[in-house]
Amino acid sequence: MRARNAKTVLPAVAMTAVSMVLTLAVVTMWLGSAMPWPVALVVGLGIDGGWLATLAYERRLAAQGDHSRTVTAVGWCFGAIAAGVLVAHALTAEASAGAWLAVAWLPIAAKALWLVHGMWERTALTPTALDAIRSIQQEARDEAAVARARLRAEAATEATRLTAVTQAGAHVARVQASTAKSLSRAWSTLETARQGEDTGRALTSVTKPVTPGVTPTWELPVWGRSEPVAALGWAPPALTDAELDSLVDEIRHSEIPALSYREMAIRFRAAGHSASEVRLRAAWKRVA
Repeated sequence: MRARNAKTVLPAVAMTAVSMVLTLAVVTMWLGSAMPWPVALVVGLGIDGGWLATLAYERRLAAQGDHSRTVTAVGWCFGAIAAGVLVAHALTAEASAGAWLAVAWLPIAAKALWLVHGMWERTALTPTALDAIRSIQQEARDEAAVARARLRAEAATEATRLTAVTQAGAHVARVQASTAKSLSRAWSTLETARQGEDTGRALTSVTKPVTPGVTPTWELPVWGRSEPVAALGWAPPALTDAELDSLVDEIRHSEIPALSYREMAIRFRAAGHSASEVRLRAAWKRVA
C-alpha cells in the first residue's frame, strides 16, 4: 500500500519542495533590495510555513477521514500567494522574465497534485478487496467463455442433426420415388394383362396339356381401392347364374354409358350381394 501511495505522494512532495524553495528565493531577492535580507527571509519562510502548516493539517484530517473546507481554502490561498509572488517577480525582473514565468505555476500545480493524491486515497482499495474484485472478474470471464463454448457446441450439434435428418429425408424420398416408379410399371403391366382379350385363352391353352380334363379359369385380380362391406347378421342365399347375370346386367346398364367391370363390382357388393370374383367376372363376360 505504501509503495502505491508513493506513486502519487512523491510527485506532490517534490513539487511542493521546489515551489517553497522558489518562493523563498524570490521573496528574498525581490524584497532584499527594499529591506534587510533577514526580514525578507522571514517573509518568505512565513509564506512557506503557512502553506506547509495548512498542508499538514489538511493531510491529518484526510487521514482521519475528515475534511475541512476552511483549511482547504486557506491552503489554496497560500498557494495563490506563492504563485502571485513568482508572477510579480517575473513581471518586474529585467532579465530572465520568461524563465520565471515558466516556473510561476509550480505552487498551483503542487496543490493540484495534493488534491489528486487525496482523491486517490479516498478511492483506494486494500489488496484483499482488489484480489476479490479480480477473482469476481475472472469468474465472470470464465462463465462467459463456458457459455459461449456451450452455445457453439449446441449449435454444431443442431446443425449436424439437421444435416442428418435432411439426408435421411432425401434418401427416403428417393426410395419412395423409385418404389412408386416400379409400382407404376407393375400396375401398368397388370392392367394391360387384365384388359387383354386373349389373356385367359392363352393361359388356358398353355395349361390344358398339363391338366387334362380340367379347364382352369384364369382371372387376374382387380387392382384398385377396396371398400369394406358391412358385416351381415345372416348369410344370404347363393345366387344362381341367371340371377347373377340379371343383377350384373341391371347394374351395368344403371347408368349411361354402361359401367365398367370395376364400377359394377363395387356397386354389386355395396348393394349387399355376395358372389365370388370368379363367378362375378364370368357373369360379366356372359352379359357383356
